[in-house]
Amino acid sequence: MATESSEGEEEGKLIGGNQHLVVDDDLREMGKKAAWSISSCKPGNGVLSLRDDNLDSYWQSDGAQPHLVNVQFQKKVKLQLVVLYVDFKLDESYTPSKISIRAGDGFHNLKEIKTMELVKPTGWVYLSLSGNDPRETFVNTFMLQIAILSNHLNGRDTHVRQIKVYGPRPSLYLTCFGLKNTIVKKLRFKITNHLNHLHMRRRRHRKWETALSLMAHLLRRQLIVLSGFYHVDYPCNKWKLMVDKWL
Repeated sequence: MATESSEGEEEGKLIGGNQHLVVDDDLREMGKKAAWSISSCKPGNGVLSLRDDNLDSYWQSDGAQPHLVNVQFQKKVKLQLVVLYVDFKLDESYTPSKISIRAGDGFHNLKEIKTMELVKPTGWVYLSLSGNDPRETFVNTFMLQIAILSNHLNGRDTHVRQIKVYGPRPSLYLTCFGLKNTIVKKLRFKITNHLNHLHMRRRRHRKWETALSLMAHLLRRQLIVLSGFYHVDYPCNKWKLMVDKWL
């Protein structure tokens, strides 16, 4: 997960932190797709400070514990990793010491899936959402809640400087299926109509035979390149046969 690390992990406990944010290539940041909210904040230190990619700014709570960060998605998503940047050296008693991660469809049915104790963390702290079962590599949820249950030195309010949420990157196979649905499928109607139009013109205007044949060749090459580039089963065999018939 991280290549350079001063972070140590015991059962339910993380010591230290990572100075550099490094995640696996098969993960993508999902936070930009979510609506973020917090339980309380000091003026000027609100939810935007959690997502501004600035380690000098921070969210500061202003209320009773637990302090909550809510991450809500419009559709169910797969989440695998939560990463926080906290700094005990700068924030001392404002630094979280115990964190709970909860997931659910909404506020009404949140379920705790992870608790972790942080020991004087300075840097990026990685909280995996994977379960004990090897098949439970991610959480499939509409909502994630990060709850700060307590702070170091019995501090009341908390500072968190950044939060990022990661989920598995779609496999090439699934990506291609999405592209097939959103791109190739939309092209089918247009290309079929265009080829029909070319065929009619060819019958009426024989003098355009060479030009139309060239255009048909180009269309066929585009279809082959499209399916080959995305590594999907040729989605346009019918179009290819149609073009071959007219060449």
